[in-house]
Amino acid sequence: MPSQRITTVFVRFSSPTLRAAVVAFCAAGALAACSKPAPPVEDIRPVRVIQLVADAGAERSQFSGDVRPRYESQLGFRVGGKIIERKVDVGATVKRGTVLMRLDPQDIRLAETQARATLRAADTERELAAADYQRHVNLRSQNFVSQAVLDAKQSALKAAQANVDAARAGLRGQSNQANYTTLVADVDGVVTAIDAEVGQVVQAGTPVVRVARTAEKEVVIGIPENKVDGLRQSADVVVRLWADAEQTIPGKIREIAPMADAATRTYTVKVALPARVDARLGMSATVELATGAATTGGLRVPLSALVNNKGASSVWVVDNGAVKLVPVQVAGQVDNDVLVAGAVRAGQNVVTAGVNLLKPGQKVRILTADVARRADAEAAMTANGGAAR
Repeated sequence: MPSQRITTVFVRFSSPTLRAAVVAFCAAGALAACSKPAPPVEDIRPVRVIQLVADAGAERSQFSGDVRPRYESQLGFRVGGKIIERKVDVGATVKRGTVLMRLDPQDIRLAETQARATLRAADTERELAAADYQRHVNLRSQNFVSQAVLDAKQSALKAAQANVDAARAGLRGQSNQANYTTLVADVDGVVTAIDAEVGQVVQAGTPVVRVARTAEKEVVIGIPENKVDGLRQSADVVVRLWADAEQTIPGKIREIAPMADAATRTYTVKVALPARVDARLGMSATVELATGAATTGGLRVPLSALVNNKGASSVWVVDNGAVKLVPVQVAGQVDNDVLVAGAVRAGQNVVTAGVNLLKPGQKVRILTADVARRADAEAAMTANGGAAR
C-alpha cells in the first residue's frame, strides 16, 4: 500500500502540464522573496484652518427704534365727577396752566356752600362762648361764682374756637375741591392721548389725558441678550433719524432694562438725545453702537485653536503643507474667540480643529468649506446612527 501511493503521486506530477505549473509557482515565490517591501503610505491628516486677521477693535452693531419722550404724564382729576368739556385734541401743544378738561362743578359748589355755612355757625357759637366767658370773669372778680364755673366757661370757649378752626379748614378743602374740577397741564408738552370723553363719569385719579414733555427725548431700541454685557461698556453711540439719514446725532445710553421683554425676548435700551435736537415723537431712528469690549488690537482665533504645551499656550501654524507648534500669549477674549500675540502674524493659517492629534512636522491637507460641511454632515449621520443603535 505505501509503494502504491508513492507511485500514484509520481504519476500525477509526471504530467508535463503540472510540472510547468509547479516550476512557475516556485519561480514566483523566489521573485517575491527577493523583491523589496512596499514603502509605507505617508499620513496626511485633513485639518480645518482659519487665516489670522488683526482685530479691528470693538464690534459695532445697528438697531432700529423710535423717538419717544423721556417723561410722559397721565393726568387725571383729583375729584370724581362728570366731564362736561374737553379743550384739547391729540397732538395739541400745550403750555403750563393750559386748561385741558372740566368737570361738572355743581355738586362741589353745593358742598362748598355747606362748608361755608358750617363755618358761620361755628363763628356764632364761638362769639356766644366768648361773651359768656367774659361775664363769668367779671362775676368771679366780685366773688359771685366759683373758680370751677369760670374754668368750665373757659373750656367751652376753647371748644367753640376749635370748631371754628375745623369749619374753616373744611371750607378751605371744599374750595380746593372746586378748583380741582378744572384739569390743567402742569408742564409744557404735547398731548399724546385722550382716555376719556365728554359725558363720561370718572373717579378721582382716573387718567384722562396724557401729556409728553418735548424738552427731553430718547430713542428706544431692543437689544438681544448676547449683546447686553458688551453694551454696558459702550460709550460711542451714534443716532441717525430715518428722515435725515445723513445727520449723525451723538447719543448716550440712559437705561438698560434688567429683564427681557416677555414677547420679543430682547432687552429695552433707552438712548438719550441732546436737548436741542429737532426730532418729532414717533420718528424712526437707527442707533449704532459698540456691543463688544474695546480691544487694543491682536490676532483673533477661536478658543479651540489653543494648545496647552508644557503649561504655555500655543497654536498649530500650517507652513508648506506641514504644521509647526508656535507659542503665543493670550491678550484678551472677545465673545467665544481669544486675542493672541507673539510669534504669529496676520495672514498665517492656524489649525482650529483636531489640534490634539497633530505632531510637529506632520503633513496636513486643508479642508475647503464644501469638504468641511460634507464631513460634518457625515459625522452627524454617523453619530445619529450610533445613537439609534
